[in-house]
Amino acid sequence: MRNEKLKQLILNAEFAIMLAIIAQITIPFGPIPLTGQTFAVGMIATILGGWNAMISVCIYLLLGLIGIPVFAGFSSGLGALLGPTGGFLIGFIFNAFITGWLLEKTSFTLSWAVFANLIGALVTLLFGSIWLKYGAGMEWTAAFNGGFIPFILPGIIKGILAAICGIAVRKRLVHAHYLPE
Repeated sequence: MRNEKLKQLILNAEFAIMLAIIAQITIPFGPIPLTGQTFAVGMIATILGGWNAMISVCIYLLLGLIGIPVFAGFSSGLGALLGPTGGFLIGFIFNAFITGWLLEKTSFTLSWAVFANLIGALVTLLFGSIWLKYGAGMEWTAAFNGGFIPFILPGIIKGILAAICGIAVRKRLVHAHYLPE
């Protein structure tokens, strides 16, 4: 039992590192760039399920918080978490848990994974927009026009890709006995 817990913690940490690597894929897009982070969070949740995906995201955020440059654009620190994109970073925790939890409660199939990833992406966008409203002192319209509307189509695309990749990787990890069925 102890070895299984250790194996799962190591797997969670490995996926946190994967998130840090994929986070560096960025496309400048105004004050809030398009990043690979949302894709990676969705894929991790699809592979690991809710609780373990949330742990992976928390490890990632803690690495960034202590100064390791893991956030998009090799940024880190408290300033990144409290800055304009901080709500998106915090939203990743809830995205990971909700996406993975939905899959655990239904089934790890492609159709459910797409659905769960789209819900998770929506959660991230809501957190980011609310953060812009209160953290940056924006009006609701400006916060949603800046932090939600432009990211709907990219969120859908990343959600679908995260589902496809996540289900494929999960099947292989289950087959190799790294994950339970």
